[in-house]
Amino acid sequence: MENGNGVSGPEEVRRFLEGDPRVIAPLILGAVLSHHSEAGPVSVRLTEVEAYMGPHDSEHPDPGSHTFGGPTARNAPMFGPPGFLYVYFTYGMHYCANIVCGPEGSPSALLLRAGEIVDGEGLASVRRPASKTHKDLASGPARLASALGLTTADTGRDALAPPLGLWLPKTPAAAVASGPRVGVAGPGGSTDYPWRFWIEDDPTVSRYKAARPRNRA
Repeated sequence: MENGNGVSGPEEVRRFLEGDPRVIAPLILGAVLSHHSEAGPVSVRLTEVEAYMGPHDSEHPDPGSHTFGGPTARNAPMFGPPGFLYVYFTYGMHYCANIVCGPEGSPSALLLRAGEIVDGEGLASVRRPASKTHKDLASGPARLASALGLTTADTGRDALAPPLGLWLPKTPAAAVASGPRVGVAGPGGSTDYPWRFWIEDDPTVSRYKAARPRNRA
């Protein structure tokens, strides 16, 4: 697809992603992420993201982050260089995709929560047969990853190099809102961490859901 944005080169984008994800988050809204798989290309315009920071002993501890307890085999990509994917499997059925941020060794990432399919709607619809409307195809992190055809096989893959690509918007989104992250249990899901960012009034943004209380034995 044509690169119609202000930051074009992958290394420029990577430098942009070296920053704090809480600062990057509102600026990346409107960016387009593409995946050209063997089945064909699909591109999504990002409309909602969540920022996640580091371990309990880091400068910015985040109890909602997968890195809070330290490095593991699963979260290893978050400790790597910016611009790479961290994809995880959740609830025994869904994949969720993140783009790693910050300098290498300082784990942080943006969870890609929702977006609008702007290319490859036919293929996205095949991958998301339960979606009844265009706006529902990538409205939610599992739907977005599914529409793009991303799985844990893609974790650690460079999102800025073929068959993937990320194009930043020419200008920041006009109206951006922020609030607590969705479905995060404990302190990380509280108003102390208003690290979910979305484009106001965009129909593809997912609905807010607080984490379910855990049953105590």
